[in-house]
Amino acid sequence: MSEIFTCLQLYWSFVKIGFTSFGGLSMIPLITSEMLEHGWLNSSEISDIVAIAEMTPGPLGLNCATFAGLKGGGVLGAIFANLGAITPSLTLCLVGAVFFEKFKHSKIMHKILTGVRPACIAMVIGVLFTLSQTNYMSEGSISIIAIIISIFDIILLKFANLGIPTVIIISAVIGIVVYGVLKL
Repeated sequence: MSEIFTCLQLYWSFVKIGFTSFGGLSMIPLITSEMLEHGWLNSSEISDIVAIAEMTPGPLGLNCATFAGLKGGGVLGAIFANLGAITPSLTLCLVGAVFFEKFKHSKIMHKILTGVRPACIAMVIGVLFTLSQTNYMSEGSISIIAIIISIFDIILLKFANLGIPTVIIISAVIGIVVYGVLKL
């Protein structure tokens, strides 16, 4: 019975996240809040899940739902979390399909969407700040090594024209060597 209750909570959490965010990185503060509130994940695990979700194919929200659902409620939890994550999009697409022609040339809708953009940008900046604290802070101090790896990644992306998956793999190897083998 407890497992079903957890699955329903996961479903409802991701329904709320889906209806109150705009996808992508703007979902992360809401996912963080829900996961911490229910005790399904801690801050470090959330940071790891975001990194893994960004590396794997598919939408960030669904990837996060899968990993958070697995952690919070096993395979059934992952299924319910994914159903919750797609419910808002499916609902909005169905409603949008019905009313698309009516609002196609609406000036009011255009103004609403223009107002939503700055909110999305602010949410992404908030996510960057939160993830920076988790990823660049180690035991209360700034991790110079993590900053150097990030700068190296930017150089590889910008000037060496390497693809994101390649840079992620290179960074992972550097992280394993620096933090795992050398234990810096």
